[in-house]
Amino acid sequence: MQQSIRYLKTSDQVRLAWASSGEGPPFVKVSNWLTHLNYDLDSPLWRHWIETLSTHFRLIRYDERGCGMSDWDVSDLSAERWTADLEEIIAASDPGEQFVLFGASQGTAAAVTYAVRHPQRVSHLILYGGYALGWARRGDPDEQLRYHAITDLMRTGWGKENPVFRQVFTARFVPEARTEQIAWFNELCRRTTSPEMAARLLLARGETDFRELLPRVRVPTLVLHARRDEVVPFSMGQMLATEIPGAEFVELDSPNHILLADEPGWTRFRQAVLEFTGRAAQGSEDPRLAALSAREREI
Repeated sequence: MQQSIRYLKTSDQVRLAWASSGEGPPFVKVSNWLTHLNYDLDSPLWRHWIETLSTHFRLIRYDERGCGMSDWDVSDLSAERWTADLEEIIAASDPGEQFVLFGASQGTAAAVTYAVRHPQRVSHLILYGGYALGWARRGDPDEQLRYHAITDLMRTGWGKENPVFRQVFTARFVPEARTEQIAWFNELCRRTTSPEMAARLLLARGETDFRELLPRVRVPTLVLHARRDEVVPFSMGQMLATEIPGAEFVELDSPNHILLADEPGWTRFRQAVLEFTGRAAQGSEDPRLAALSAREREI
């Protein structure tokens, strides 16, 4: 699959890398943990996401500050800065007057904030595996203890060749993944950010709290969440769907935070997104073709 990669410099002088692939209605994906615009194309975890979205849309995605092809050595990791980065990516990529906005996991913070500030620009808001309250704000001492232990491990073992330290973190994202998928995710984590930045990013996620914005969303919204998600509790998805006026909610049958290509949760996710955005007619072919690349389809 072909994509074009470009850079922009933000108002606080940070270089952000962004990519565009596919044709069709514009679809802006807010960055989430952890991405790399090049490596993700060959990923057994992300490839089917990128190929499916690029088949039906002009997909615009980017590496957030602190990881991937964007600058790693940055100071500001605030939620306000995440939204400002999204605004600057949208300005640079020029998706047109209206576009689909997709926020996964912590990307929901910038997605919701942008939708509240610029409702005329967002045709559809899609939130997957998201939360309005970070792990440090949920009032769960055991969860806080686990995350603080993980950040300590990150600082001491994240960059080592032996993946055992990263495994503690990554195995929760895809508990049903095969060995090669886990190995790929472990390696991505090591190659896409530094130990200190990984810890800082995780701590910043924990402080997320944008509950007051949810009732102010005025655009069509779809919320999807895996029932047995081990990273973000199912109740967090229910909160988003309850507090956003008129939001549609879809429960997915999966324990994986990153949906795998061969699981029912991914099939349901894909179907729901295409139906919600009015692209279901273009996605009505034999479901066995859904996981194929553009070149494989052509052959």
